[in-house]
Amino acid sequence: MAAAEPRVAVTAPPGYTALAVKFGARQRSPHCLLVKEHRVREGPGDTHPPQRTLFVLNVPPYCSAVSGDALSRLFARCGAVQSVDLRDKPGPGEKAEKRTSKFFTNGTATGFRVAYVVFRKPAGVQAAKALSQEGPLLISTESHPVKTGISKWIARYADSVVDQEELKAEVDAYMQDYDKKIEEEEAKAAKEEGVPDEEGWVKVTRKGRKPGLPRTEAANLRVLEREKRKKARKELLNFYAWQHRETKREHIAQLRKKFEEDKQRIALMRAQRKFRPY
Repeated sequence: MAAAEPRVAVTAPPGYTALAVKFGARQRSPHCLLVKEHRVREGPGDTHPPQRTLFVLNVPPYCSAVSGDALSRLFARCGAVQSVDLRDKPGPGEKAEKRTSKFFTNGTATGFRVAYVVFRKPAGVQAAKALSQEGPLLISTESHPVKTGISKWIARYADSVVDQEELKAEVDAYMQDYDKKIEEEEAKAAKEEGVPDEEGWVKVTRKGRKPGLPRTEAANLRVLEREKRKKARKELLNFYAWQHRETKREHIAQLRKKFEEDKQRIALMRAQRKFRPY
């Protein structure tokens, strides 16, 4: 008969309860999870309701959604688990979006994290805190193993292979929702255009107060005439710049010519022995 595994005494910070867990049965040293009841009220419709949420610190990296909801199985003995929210750091719970993307998601963070375990009944939180009286809990079992090493890399590579048809369907659905949203915003802006509010202020949309030019022949002629004047003004500026460059070149040429004449005059005076610089 196998001897009972010794209980590990761990001193937890005030307000927390330490739960000893081990990755597998062959692991000798346990790992400690720090848990307490989540009492922060986050407002109506929060995803972390008080009295039913267990706040967990020091969650190891292998406890993630990719590994098969290891925390859900770990605390399932305490009661029905409604959801598990893993985060890089503590923060308020956000409402789940109606539609989540399978391909365009944030990268998985590495390192120890925090978790919010939401039970269906408040008794699950108290039962989870009472697990500290038991021996180390196993996260990876024979019936529900947590993938690590080569098997984890193979599973991650298999998940990284993208189904082109499924990706195209998701992108098309996203673009349809986006186009619909833009149409609703434009219709709302057109409805509110030029209509004063209760205080008499008129809301100016990003399109401005002036509507776009009508696509008529007269409007096109005015645009062409405006572009023609801009082009003529630019050519005039370039002409003045060219004239300025030519003036500089002529001045430099005159200086060089005078320099050559002075050299010839000095050479002639030297030949006639009339050059006395001192």
